[in-house]
Amino acid sequence: MRILDKDGLKLGLPTLGFFTDDQQIFEEMIGLPDGILLVTGPTGSGKTTTLYSCLNFINRPDRKIITVEDPVEYVLAGINQVQVNETVGLSFARALRSMLRQSPNVVMLGEIRDLETATIAINASLTGHLVFSTLHTNDAPSAVTRLIDIGIKPFLVASSTRAMMAQRLVRKLWPEVCSSYTAYRKRTSIDWD
Repeated sequence: MRILDKDGLKLGLPTLGFFTDDQQIFEEMIGLPDGILLVTGPTGSGKTTTLYSCLNFINRPDRKIITVEDPVEYVLAGINQVQVNETVGLSFARALRSMLRQSPNVVMLGEIRDLETATIAINASLTGHLVFSTLHTNDAPSAVTRLIDIGIKPFLVASSTRAMMAQRLVRKLWPEVCSSYTAYRKRTSIDWD
């Protein structure tokens, strides 16, 4: 079960914990006009939150941004969000194909899972769209291997990819709940010598 605090979400690249120089590089990457940017990592590592922060950063009235998600986790103002519904035949690939007919500038896919979705996403990134998506791999270099294993030609991966980023969550201590603690060490027979 995943519990999301929709009111407590603070979308913004500074809240993600980037170092200043890394954030500048990342802002340059997400400001590119086309290509694909992939965020990788295990389930629950904050990949979608990173993508939402990217969309929030580049969201302007002159940009048409459309997302396909399963499910839509947070509603973003000014962005068209579509939720996948397999029971009525609305898959990632089908929704993405329909979206591209609406001439978006930016497309976000919740996840690349299969060859059809990957092919459409790669082709969209090669034809002037900026594509954001997640991919389940343990690190960024494995994303290349995963796309090739899915069936994407290596030259297409090389020509479309702008950035691949691996992500993990780091524990953060809140000062409000921290207190001092003195460790107690049990004496052993060795201590008595």
